[in-house]
Amino acid sequence: MKVAYALASGAALVGTSDAFVAPAAVRSPLQQQRTSSRPNVVMAATAEKPATSKEAQAVPGGVMTLSRYMLDQARINTDYQDLEQLMGSIQYACKTIANLVSRAGISDLTGLQGDGGSVNVQGEEQKKLDVISNDVLKNALRSSGKLGVIASEEEDTPVLVEEAFNSKFVAVFDPLDGSSNIDAAISTGTIFGIFEETEECIVDDDVDMDEASQVCLLNTLQPGGSLVAAGYCMYSSSTILVFTMGDGVNGFTLDPQIGEFVMTHPNIQVPKRGKIYSFNEANSPDWPENLRNYVNDLKNGNGESGEKYSSRYIGSMVGDVHRTLLYGGIFGYPGDINNPNGKLRLLYEGAPMAFICEQAGGMATTGTQRVMDINPEKVHQRVPTYLGSAEDVTELINALKKEKAE
Repeated sequence: MKVAYALASGAALVGTSDAFVAPAAVRSPLQQQRTSSRPNVVMAATAEKPATSKEAQAVPGGVMTLSRYMLDQARINTDYQDLEQLMGSIQYACKTIANLVSRAGISDLTGLQGDGGSVNVQGEEQKKLDVISNDVLKNALRSSGKLGVIASEEEDTPVLVEEAFNSKFVAVFDPLDGSSNIDAAISTGTIFGIFEETEECIVDDDVDMDEASQVCLLNTLQPGGSLVAAGYCMYSSSTILVFTMGDGVNGFTLDPQIGEFVMTHPNIQVPKRGKIYSFNEANSPDWPENLRNYVNDLKNGNGESGEKYSSRYIGSMVGDVHRTLLYGGIFGYPGDINNPNGKLRLLYEGAPMAFICEQAGGMATTGTQRVMDINPEKVHQRVPTYLGSAEDVTELINALKKEKAE
């Protein structure tokens, strides 16, 4: 008997809805990128400008919901049918987590798991909602029947979905980013990335299953350039799900009256330059000197724009990145003396957010390398991450190249 395990690969998907006109050729921006020398992802050209939220509401049948949007994708291109079902599971999980977060104080879901002492593989103390959100997402994704491997920030290793031998995708996720904010009712979020499988790992009867499984799981480590979809769901004053399938970025807000995500942010574009920087400046004494100089120049109006920047930092990557996408500027979690590679995980945080940012016309870098180009060596590998407006990120890259002051 042979058992097949699914692995990740590098194909990408393109899709549209009634409010979005399909490209003439079904060819994703990621595929275009692999055959081009240009360093950044280029958004697919469309024949018409995407509809505004008011135009979407004017289509027959009412508002453009996420469910309808994905059904339209699958109707136009049958290759989207499996991804449509998978997104259905993801939005169900996000609705469940949103409800849990909104009732955390009432339902005694604040505080540490097991009254403290529960630590994840990162060495971080787990909140109650970290554990519950992880279970919600895993169960929802398993039930989709479309996944061969699930990898979570809260798990030591990726999990094989052994019953899904005909699966098509591999999912990676951070179930509750910014969970330290839960007790203070500050915004949190879920981050996810989807890879498409094109290969199988065949395990023979005479091979030790545990060893073979580990080999298969390690092979799921793929660079951000292999993502076919990525997104985040922010739980704040409203619940907003933002995602890309490689043809631009769209945002949907959960309408509690109808229980559906409704399109509110079509075709999100990051401004070329902003006036906000988002760094944890408490760590600045441990930053490289050229980075400290860069931030000081922004504060004092001595940067390339000549404008004085404002500082905004929530401590939840989802919230900080969401603001950066809408208002422009730069978000960063750099390496420092204590954490040379920063604290953000490449697979669950850095790569998915870089994909979203680039698809919205921005940039994402480690300071020396494009985040999307990094091949993960470990499941929980960390990388310094800077992303946001193209001009702001370019200015940062140039600043980090400067020699330290004598």
